Amino acid sequence: MTITTSEETAARALRALADGSSSVRLRAALAVGTTPDPRFVDALVERSAVEPEFFVRDMLTWALTRHPASLTLPRLLDAVRSPRPQARSQALHTLSKIGDRRAWPAVTRELLTDADDDVARSAWRAAVLLVPEGEESALAVVLSTQLGRGARETQLSLSRALVALGEAMVPSVRAAAAGPDPLVRAHALATELLLRDPDTGFEFAIEQAKRVVALGPAGEAGQ
Repeated sequence: MTITTSEETAARALRALADGSSSVRLRAALAVGTTPDPRFVDALVERSAVEPEFFVRDMLTWALTRHPASLTLPRLLDAVRSPRPQARSQALHTLSKIGDRRAWPAVTRELLTDADDDVARSAWRAAVLLVPEGEESALAVVLSTQLGRGARETQLSLSRALVALGEAMVPSVRAAAAGPDPLVRAHALATELLLRDPDTGFEFAIEQAKRVVALGPAGEAGQ
């Protein structure tokens, strides 16, 4: 149930969300989430798009999850189309925390392949949580086009997303593993290894996959 605060209290909270002190902004986000009010939703989404501190952004996301999805979803779905990368990334992150599958159509191929790594990672996490039953294989096909992309953090995020899809990811990942690009092949092989053995660390998996790729057909036959 939404609790309505007084006009004066709401105004103070909204001002505090933009305060120059990160600790003040953090407390304001906590207060807004503790006492949800429809008047806060726009400000929370707008602040998420520009907030520089991770721990404050995380509290803003929590505050948004405390408000009814009927109020937050429309604003977040607008934000995923923003030209500002942080706005897209944070909106996707918050949608993944809310977990309302009505948001699924907003997780487009464009977002899943976004040039900004933070946006793409947020889209991958949101996608595997929101994907409707029966569409996992189609999602895996799109995600597999990103194999080999970016630094370790990005590659690990993609592997985790693919592994979360389970066996549905295997055909597209194996196809990528048979391709000509050694970086893509290694990432694909490491991802399937993580599916088969979840206790394998990503660094070990990727280094083992690189050795397999370097050895060529003989190495792959030994797998």
